Amino acid sequence: MRATLLYAAGDVRVEDVADPGIHRSTDAVVRIVLSCVCGSDLWPYKSAPPTDSPRHMGHEFLGVVEETGADVRTLKPGDLVVAPFVYSDNTCAYCREGLQTSCVHGGSWGVDGVDGGQGQAARVPYADGTLVALPVGEDSGLLPDLLTLSDVLCTGYHAARTAGVRRGDSVTVVGDGAVGLAAVISARLLGAEQIVLMGRHTARTDLGRDFGATDVVAERGEEGIARVKELTGGEGSHKVLECAGLEDAIRQSFGIVRDGGTISRVGAPQFTDVPFGFGDFLRNITLTGGVAPARAYIEELMPHILDGSIRPGRVFDRTVGLEDVADGYRAMNDREALKVLVRP
Repeated sequence: MRATLLYAAGDVRVEDVADPGIHRSTDAVVRIVLSCVCGSDLWPYKSAPPTDSPRHMGHEFLGVVEETGADVRTLKPGDLVVAPFVYSDNTCAYCREGLQTSCVHGGSWGVDGVDGGQGQAARVPYADGTLVALPVGEDSGLLPDLLTLSDVLCTGYHAARTAGVRRGDSVTVVGDGAVGLAAVISARLLGAEQIVLMGRHTARTDLGRDFGATDVVAERGEEGIARVKELTGGEGSHKVLECAGLEDAIRQSFGIVRDGGTISRVGAPQFTDVPFGFGDFLRNITLTGGVAPARAYIEELMPHILDGSIRPGRVFDRTVGLEDVADGYRAMNDREALKVLVRP
């Protein structure tokens, strides 16, 4: 089959690799129908050193079950399924607590002999625990929306859930990327009364307004903090959802959160030191967030997609075929595209 491989920073290739097969009785083989490029894929795309053992790329996909192992009980060939961005058995102690990203048997796509998601097919370990069947056909117009359940929508939702967003809250979302826009959707789902989106890319912030943002702040730094304070009656927001992963974003978050408020950080952090000093301690600020256990949220969020109340697939603003996936990486890296859909 054909699959996406990363050989070095900026060097993405589509090459022939071994076809997936059943290695364990709990495996399934999925023919991939839709995949996409994630913002977190851009970090190795920017920085990976050259290698002769390329990394298999992609961790967001949906597709059709082609084959199942003897112990797979809940799926059968022909089922359309979505895969969360990590695989898990969904039965261990962590999984039962809704923390599938810490599954004792789980792991990541594209490493340790497991296929990546940007290819024609993938072997899925622990298929019963990992995959979620979709109640639509392969030709459904909802497939791009349902694909967001693999990562981006659930990550935005994790920001809102861990922050404790509730009806009537003032929420500020820092970052107008796909995760930030998903956080806007999620804050609205949870009843936030005011949703401030901080971003300076007009096409993205316009989409954010469609998703439910009540205000947009393009300014950054102290100017941006002052503008959010102005919009929130001088107090700041009850909840701040940090969706960029940059040190400037977390510093800005501390500047705009209300005393007694909560910051949830879900942007993949590109820094190590968090500026949480004694002054913020005295303000009783809560800092939470982390990597999203997407598997825990899929069934909760899917009905909102199926009934049309949310359309998160609108974050995909460019589509490429698998053979052109390198151009998709380039477009996202150069900010010519928000999020790229890949059709194998």
